[in-house]
Amino acid sequence: MIAGVMGGLGEFFAIDPTLIRLAYLIVTVFTGLFPGVIGYGLAILIVPDAKETTEPAAKQDDPEAV
Repeated sequence: MIAGVMGGLGEFFAIDPTLIRLAYLIVTVFTGLFPGVIGYGLAILIVPDAKETTEPAAKQDDPEAV
């Protein structure tokens, strides 16, 4: 929830972001904290920002939805 990395990955892969956050937390705890923190920092730099839109996605793809 800090930079939206896990939420963005969840949206991209159509998976609940809570499950991704939980899996990330478990992996980070069992591998030591530093690899997880470094990986999250790299993900902040690598994962692109979401495109800001004013309309829901369904309206963008369907010309008749307007």
